Amino acid sequence: MTPGGASDLLTKEKGGVFFLYGEDRFRKEEQARALVEHHLDPATRDFNFDPLRGSEVDVETVASVLATPPMMSEWRVVLLREVEALASSSRSRDAILDVVKAPPPGLALILTATIPRGSSAKFYKDLIRFARSVEYREVNPHDLPGWILERARSRHGREVSEEAARALAAGVGTDLGALAQEVEKLASLVEEGEVIGIEAVREAGTRVPTEDRWVWMDRVGRREFTDALQGMEILFGQGESGVGLTMGLATHLIRILLGKAGGKTALEASLPRHQNFLIPKLMSQSGGWSAEGLEEAIMGLRRVDRLLKSSSLPDDQILEEWLLGVMTREGGARA
Repeated sequence: MTPGGASDLLTKEKGGVFFLYGEDRFRKEEQARALVEHHLDPATRDFNFDPLRGSEVDVETVASVLATPPMMSEWRVVLLREVEALASSSRSRDAILDVVKAPPPGLALILTATIPRGSSAKFYKDLIRFARSVEYREVNPHDLPGWILERARSRHGREVSEEAARALAAGVGTDLGALAQEVEKLASLVEEGEVIGIEAVREAGTRVPTEDRWVWMDRVGRREFTDALQGMEILFGQGESGVGLTMGLATHLIRILLGKAGGKTALEASLPRHQNFLIPKLMSQSGGWSAEGLEEAIMGLRRVDRLLKSSSLPDDQILEEWLLGVMTREGGARA
């Protein structure tokens, strides 16, 4: 089976084998727990649930557990984490793949793994092919505000302002578990029906940076280069990295270029659903640029990325040089 969306796993028929892989442990683990609860009868949970870790079990134990039928219930659930720890043993691979290719009746087998970078092992390819598989890639920092907005709506039925989502992302970082806890806390503190705004984030004790990267990228997108120069200095003072800012800004400018070339329709087709809130802003910013100017700025960022990874110059100096160059080509600053 080819990889599908996570939402399909809880809506299609039960049972069989699920393979959840990727570097994002939080979403992978959350989905695994949801699948466990989806299949188990609480009254017989103790008899029909086996949580295992590949780093702690041998092939005999795995084979025995997988061969055990459900007791007084429709489903037996086996959650085998860290499958990569068993990948070096041919006997373990064969035992797992035999079940993956022909799951016995009454078994729901949930496998989780972090596939080693660069691996082309047939074992993982077979798991992806034959199981119901979903990849959980590490979340790009650029995607965090959209993830927060979606999390608040889907899990708590709450609306979060874009400013508050950005502040949370800037203050907490890429730890999705910590972000999920912050969203849950805010949902309980802010009166139902009210939008969770930036003041609620501050009152909840979250550290809100003086400058955040998304506001800064919007300044560049709006061609407010003088303000962007000042904001860049603050961002570096807060601990932002040159590589992180460059990657985020390149993504932002590519999206502006996409909006300029293909309009709203192109952005809707390209952006994840939880980022559709960005489309009006991107379309507005695209009006201030020529396609050639955007292409030249993006190519300049590729050079910046190479320099950041190879030059001994300070990150802020390299990125400042790029921004000053854009200002010169684009006809100066706009306050």
